[in-house]
Amino acid sequence: MNEFELINRFFKASLEDHRVLLGIGDDAALIAPIDGNVLAVSTDTLNEGRHFFSDVPPFTLGHKVMAVNLSDMAAMGAVPRFALLSGSLPDADFDWLSAFSRGFFALASKYRVSVIGGDTTRAAQGGRSFTVTIIGDVPEALALKRSGATTGDDIWVSGTIGDAALALRAMHNDLCWDAPDLARLRARLETPSPRVELGMALRGLASSAIDVSDGLTGDLSHVLKGSGVGATVFLSALPADPVLLKCLADEKTRSLALSCALAGGDDYELCFTAPPENRAAIAALSTTLNLRLSRIGVITDSQKLTVVDEQQNPISPLPASFHHF
Repeated sequence: MNEFELINRFFKASLEDHRVLLGIGDDAALIAPIDGNVLAVSTDTLNEGRHFFSDVPPFTLGHKVMAVNLSDMAAMGAVPRFALLSGSLPDADFDWLSAFSRGFFALASKYRVSVIGGDTTRAAQGGRSFTVTIIGDVPEALALKRSGATTGDDIWVSGTIGDAALALRAMHNDLCWDAPDLARLRARLETPSPRVELGMALRGLASSAIDVSDGLTGDLSHVLKGSGVGATVFLSALPADPVLLKCLADEKTRSLALSCALAGGDDYELCFTAPPENRAAIAALSTTLNLRLSRIGVITDSQKLTVVDEQQNPISPLPASFHHF
């Protein structure tokens, strides 16, 4: 099976958007302009051994490859529209590719994302690698950016933080838990839920936003730098899985738990800021979406990020967030 047969068999799905004038099968896709909106464009690469284990179920991996890109659209308040998928593969394993594509397209279909192109190639060495370029749209004035936070704004986060990192530590045998706990946390690592609906609902409510991919403090720091402000985050306000809370309360595991909660990454939740007068609207949004939204801190004019513990003492040094290099 050559490259084009592989694409046609596993990655050529029906188009769901009337603005796709020409999709997979030509040298480039053609999409119609989106009246009144600006394009939001992002790309992410996931490499075997760095971003996922070699034995991760292919359906699960397909889900995550799409999910992490949808999360970028959510952080901008954008509606995801189109995606291009490129893969570097050691071989053309039919069963593996069939399961991977089902996971990928299941999530794409849920958010009506049309896959309009991409590329496949045999890996020269090493494992699998996948790159997605995703395109969405948003009214320019309502796009969520990293540069809008102002002194006095509340800091919020969706869902729970630290679950994925805690699962990873358990899979590396740093911790040992009951099977139900590990299964719940591992699902957060391998099948994250992109907060697309939340991102769109935050238009006009949030002053800035970012998705938590590399760790809460690291990603929040990007917002602070972009906005020219500082922040105080309250450890006691962080939303966490009961297992993580238990680890935080135990001196033997507290350091590991702090690292997971503050710098673990791979959660793909949204961290956003909003004026205090929007608290009631955000609480109502939490109920509407059936999604936990927690107020975890405040934007300050200090030009630095401070995290205080349960006794209001600054945590220093802060655990380092993920960096590729």
